[in-house]
Amino acid sequence: MPFPDLTQPELGAYVSSVQTPDDFSTFWEGTLAEARAFDGRISIVPVATTLTAVAAFDVTFPGFGGHPIKGWLVLPTQHSGKLPLVVQYLGYGGGRGFPHEQLHWAASGYAYFRMDTRGQGSGWSVGETADPVGSTASLPGVMTKGVLDRHDYYYRRLFTDAVRAIDALVAQDFVDATRIAVCGGSQGGGIALAAAGIDARVRAVMADVPFLCDFPRAVAKAQRDPYGELVRFMAQHRDKKALVFETLRYFDGVCFARQARAAALFSVAVMDDICPPSTVYGAFNAYAGTDKTIVEYEFNNHEGGGPFQDRAQMEWLATQFGG
Repeated sequence: MPFPDLTQPELGAYVSSVQTPDDFSTFWEGTLAEARAFDGRISIVPVATTLTAVAAFDVTFPGFGGHPIKGWLVLPTQHSGKLPLVVQYLGYGGGRGFPHEQLHWAASGYAYFRMDTRGQGSGWSVGETADPVGSTASLPGVMTKGVLDRHDYYYRRLFTDAVRAIDALVAQDFVDATRIAVCGGSQGGGIALAAAGIDARVRAVMADVPFLCDFPRAVAKAQRDPYGELVRFMAQHRDKKALVFETLRYFDGVCFARQARAAALFSVAVMDDICPPSTVYGAFNAYAGTDKTIVEYEFNNHEGGGPFQDRAQMEWLATQFGG
């Protein structure tokens, strides 16, 4: 397979041309204030499993609009005092799955929370959270849901859910509020960057082959969906290109990266034809935090580093949080 995008040294030197809107911070501060004004109950219910080294809990918390958002919380059975928290966000089309999946964080001594993704959860993993908000005309998938209005855009709701998950968990007596990490791959990596850019409580972010970065370049370079949803939408709505890209600036990982200060561990796959590697470097090179590292997998596609990157994350976060 040929490399679909830039390679080194041009790849590492790439600088995104995306401009952060002047009211970017105000937009997100207002969005979060609006979401936090809604009443909503946090429910944490034990789940019966055959697991003995960890305990699993079915969590519901109020997200954007006060909508109920699901997630799995997994804690090490044997622990004392407050635990560092890892919040994981999921890739495109996936849901929270089952509580016995991805136990390495809880097994490493963290409180681990895997957030469900509103309106997804049927592509490669099951989910249980609806997106009860409608939108204007859009393509199947979520990339174009409300894309003509930043206030109606799907990712405004999802990114808000991501921060509200932290709100819900940081209030629990088993969580160390000074040691909060967010992570995810693909869409989950993009959500993690958004959470780190919005929420200063995040101390560490691990973004693997992140999606939702450098939209103009991604739309031009990606060879497979989901970015293709935007291409097909603009192919029909020929007069809406400027409006689409104006909306997307408020949800671009490059813009969130410019605001983030948490320690960051990125990964990129140079043969990635879903999230072009230059778009990942666009976010990484824009990242404002000085403690940042990127791991490059030269011969991998969108699967990225897989278990190799899992191992790298565990070692890195242990160093960050004094494990």
